[in-house]
Amino acid sequence: MNAIRPAAVAGTFYAADPGTLRQDVDNFLDRAAVSGVQSPSAPKALIAPHAGYIYSGPVAGSAYASVKSLREQIKRIVLLGPAHRVYIDGIAASTATAFATPLGNVPVDQGTIVDLVDKFEFLQYSDEVHAMEHSLEVQLPFLQELLDDFVLLPFAVGGAASSQVEALLDRLWGGDETLIVISSDLSHFRSYEAAREIDDFTSEQIRQLVADKLTGEHACGYLPIAGLLRAAAKRRLHCVVLDMRSSGDTAGPPDRVVGYGAYAFCVA
Repeated sequence: MNAIRPAAVAGTFYAADPGTLRQDVDNFLDRAAVSGVQSPSAPKALIAPHAGYIYSGPVAGSAYASVKSLREQIKRIVLLGPAHRVYIDGIAASTATAFATPLGNVPVDQGTIVDLVDKFEFLQYSDEVHAMEHSLEVQLPFLQELLDDFVLLPFAVGGAASSQVEALLDRLWGGDETLIVISSDLSHFRSYEAAREIDDFTSEQIRQLVADKLTGEHACGYLPIAGLLRAAAKRRLHCVVLDMRSSGDTAGPPDRVVGYGAYAFCVA
């Protein structure tokens, strides 16, 4: 367990040049801080999108701007997203000791992950699942710009039950030092109007912490979202819808859009 997981989508999903990438992320955060909805208290968890930055970056900025004031507080990121490229029956951990981006290496808390793999049968190491997975990687430059030193616990969710995601989150919930991030886009490849209708429904389920009505039609990361909703409802967290747009609002054509949402989960 000494390998660094290299950046797989730098230069495609986001800029490979560190200076350009840092400027892009800062612009998304600054615009969100000026015009976005603000969460009423410090978020414990976020949902943020994971498409190419030209499409979903503005909405991701809305999510991450809500934790700008927590730069020195957050020391641990629990990051879950869907496995897009390689199927796994359960949830995949990585053996890497760090995840790389053009902004540097993010250390992975392997000590904790080893214990989790021993504890949960649904959790297993699979570097193949992580190798080209973008849903986790695209979140890292935002976190690197926002936070001081932090450790990462990255998981790619495949054919898992939402109760298994909930169990993993319960184990890792932690205190004020821990931020949970769920990476997910919303509806995929619908007309602008159809996407908006589906995404409105999805956002209302998320806002009300209703986990059992979401499917892959609503969000590619519906399983990690559902696990978070179960964990958040149990703890009586309050969800704030920070932003909801589609690629038709940002950089794509209106006839085949992907939906994006930014959500913060706070103590009520």
